[in-house]
Amino acid sequence: MMKGKTLAWALCATLAGVSLTGGQAVANDRFMTIGTGGQTGVYYAAGQSICRFVNRTSSDHGLRCNAPSSGGGIANLNGIRSGEYNFGVMQSDHQYKALNGLPPFEAQGAMPELRSVFSIQSEVFTVLARRDANINSLEDLQGKRVNLGNPGSGQRDTLEEIMAEQGWTRRTFSLATELRPAEQASALNDNNIDVMTYFVGHPNGAIQEATTTVDAVFVPITGPAIDRLLAERSYFTYAEIPGGVYRGNDEPTPSIGGRAVLSTTTATDPEVVYQLVKSVFDNIDRFRRLHPAFADLSEQEMIQSGLSAPLHEGAARYYRERGWIE
Repeated sequence: MMKGKTLAWALCATLAGVSLTGGQAVANDRFMTIGTGGQTGVYYAAGQSICRFVNRTSSDHGLRCNAPSSGGGIANLNGIRSGEYNFGVMQSDHQYKALNGLPPFEAQGAMPELRSVFSIQSEVFTVLARRDANINSLEDLQGKRVNLGNPGSGQRDTLEEIMAEQGWTRRTFSLATELRPAEQASALNDNNIDVMTYFVGHPNGAIQEATTTVDAVFVPITGPAIDRLLAERSYFTYAEIPGGVYRGNDEPTPSIGGRAVLSTTTATDPEVVYQLVKSVFDNIDRFRRLHPAFADLSEQEMIQSGLSAPLHEGAARYYRERGWIE
């Protein structure tokens, strides 16, 4: 690269609030970045909502917040590890796996510096099928056209855990696609796939779109393999997709689930974490109104449920001030 262009790039990076460390772009503490997910998903809504409250009070603490769309929970963890993000939204099981260096993070090794900030909505592993595909159970997915999800997404990792427990491979399906969440509904509607998968809080925009444009039904995620999975992996719990939320699906559908968790690392300044947490919890009633999946959030659940990594000291400081923890 030409010298002039290099200097110009460095100036832009400085103005954007990033510093160069070892040739890698690392988010500056005064400008925080939250990894989220696809723009139709709840992760993106969560990150945007958090930043909304941080930025409203930036004149008090001097912090600015950005929450770009990303590939999802695994991508967010990798982004935190590399320094691309200060924070990331992820499934509670992925937080646990990264903390302990379990697949799909075994190559990178354990991440003992990972820390919890708070949990957000409950999430359910969701399988939606075209009604004309005649899929009524998990076993019926065999031989069908199934979207596994994009690499780096929670739905992909969870489905692969289920597949391993079932003894399945990609060849189990007549077609295995890797579409992103925002691409699934149109693929289902256009009859390019029989099944879309998602690990998400409800209600969800992409699923709302899919059930509105095509006759589709949720598939129960039950059976011996699921029972074994739940017995072996404490980060999953029994869950259900509520009935009456989406067209054509009036009854609850059993599945497995967990929590979405906002995470960071010990490298993030405690004051930055404290101000982010304060911005959200000082406005928790407004936060609940920003997405239907947030409507039933309680402070006590958010600081306890699904946190499979220790609390960051900046978050713990705020929770102690409120008398929520000792």
